[in-house]
Amino acid sequence: MFDHVKPLGSMPATPNFLTRKRTVFVFTERTPLMASSRRIELLLTSSVENLGIVGDIVRVHIGYARNYLIPMELAEIPTPTKIEALAEERAIALKAYETKKSEQSTLIEKLDGVVLTITRSANDQGGLYGSVTQRDIADALAENGFKVDTRAVRLHQAIRHVGEYPVTIQFGAEVRTDIEIIVNPDRPLEDREEMEFDDEGNLMIIKKPADKPADKPEEQATAESAEKETAEA
Repeated sequence: MFDHVKPLGSMPATPNFLTRKRTVFVFTERTPLMASSRRIELLLTSSVENLGIVGDIVRVHIGYARNYLIPMELAEIPTPTKIEALAEERAIALKAYETKKSEQSTLIEKLDGVVLTITRSANDQGGLYGSVTQRDIADALAENGFKVDTRAVRLHQAIRHVGEYPVTIQFGAEVRTDIEIIVNPDRPLEDREEMEFDDEGNLMIIKKPADKPADKPEEQATAESAEKETAEA
């Protein structure tokens, strides 16, 4: 069946093999399936996120194929017979994919310009007792009528301070938009010093300039007396 596979009887003592259930595949050093770029063409037998739908022929790294796609029975070597057998299933999957893509595009349009406010417990310096995560943002969006999967919330790191943060919502490679997240404290912060945060969310303390002390009563009276004597002279 596979011209590039050695029979088990000729396996070396320490072969470089791939196990798929009870079938052992041993790739030779030079196989027609291994291009110089170390990629291989496979037929997807199931839809794989960010790769393709069932019935697609995809080109992937040999390691990805050997260690994941083939052992998990998500793909196999394409043949005309196998491609034809998956044609009907592919048509159904393609229709579902187009429907989902249209729904995501509509949702992205609705999310454009959205400002989401989240309230959290914080200390006097604005540091949160905990953090705001992708899950928190997805849940808050769902509460406001926007059904967004957690994986679509692109947050580089959890939010740990009060403030305003731009967050990207993205489906696939091209469908995306930015929303604004405002994290407010659950109580008024003590107005000790003006607080600002750098691009990494670290707290920067900006001290207010000290007020000029008022003149003491004795000094003020002496100054007034000196001005009076000068005027009389």
